[in-house]
Amino acid sequence: MYDIRLENVTKKFGDFTAVNDINFTIPKSSVTVLLGPSGCGKTTLMRMIAGLENPTQGKIFFGEHDVTNVPTRRRNIGMVFQYPVIYRNTSVRKNLELPLLSEKLSKQELDKRVDEVAEILGLTDVLKKLVEELDNGTRQKIAVGREVARQPRIILFDEPITNIDLTSKLELKRSLKELFGRLQQTIIYVTHDQTEAMTLADQIALMQDGVITQSDSPKEIYENPASQFAGWFLGNPGMNFVPPQFISVSGSKVSSKMFSQTIDLGSKAASVDTFGVRAEGISVSATEIKGGVKARVTRKSIGAGGQYLLDLAVENLLVKARVSHSIGRSVSDNVWTTIESDSITFFDKSGKAI
Repeated sequence: MYDIRLENVTKKFGDFTAVNDINFTIPKSSVTVLLGPSGCGKTTLMRMIAGLENPTQGKIFFGEHDVTNVPTRRRNIGMVFQYPVIYRNTSVRKNLELPLLSEKLSKQELDKRVDEVAEILGLTDVLKKLVEELDNGTRQKIAVGREVARQPRIILFDEPITNIDLTSKLELKRSLKELFGRLQQTIIYVTHDQTEAMTLADQIALMQDGVITQSDSPKEIYENPASQFAGWFLGNPGMNFVPPQFISVSGSKVSSKMFSQTIDLGSKAASVDTFGVRAEGISVSATEIKGGVKARVTRKSIGAGGQYLLDLAVENLLVKARVSHSIGRSVSDNVWTTIESDSITFFDKSGKAI
């Protein structure tokens, strides 16, 4: 296995720059998710790694090998797309076997590879069935299995669970999580779905307007977003942002009616424009709390694990707070809120974290 290294990679289509001067390393035997909204350049970047597009400038390395101009068929990669590439009029087993026939494996080794992949992906009970008898989620599992069974050094996934129903999507996501934990291949996974990224990734490369705006572990990006875009895009719901009219800066000190402490940011205080806080970073009480601010509950809904999501109005500011089941049940129209300083991320006028 080897790292994938991108050096000054740019892709232009006429006057439009789809990918702009990217320098980035994808560690070997890891799962890297290219995450971002539609049109951000993530699929174009993946296609250049695959050899399906040539960079306008820059180089792509697999380990120490410059593969910038190496054709796809010689890159030893597997690819899984939104729509499964399989043979519908043959059995599941035959579909998994076909990519392996050129390797001239013994019958024992062939069966071993197919059975191992089928077991991981939950296909063992349907190996004898025709693909056309199966649902779309199972068909996509077969497409994944075909690529995994070949044991390429790199596997590229381009939004593989976008076009299947919710139940199949959840099941396939669990299967992929287990699969990635057992594979030694380097995985590159493209998606616009932050939940998929948070679930599957060792490393997320968050893209916007053709550039990688932040790359790190899901936990690090979630807890310490480098920009308002990262804070908003990762998380369900995204980060709350408190505007300048709720913030006071005096010398090196920053204060707000939204949090009880005064925070010393030193010379960085002068750059503060906005601060962000996650929904779970807002403490809520049905009774008045010292240093808290009164808020009106405009909506509450119950979510995963019995937690409640509260929509709160503080004057003309709307924020979301995630609270325990007991607190969610107990609150009515009015509550008191406070925010601890370690839950706050400050941003400047450009949207960059301070």
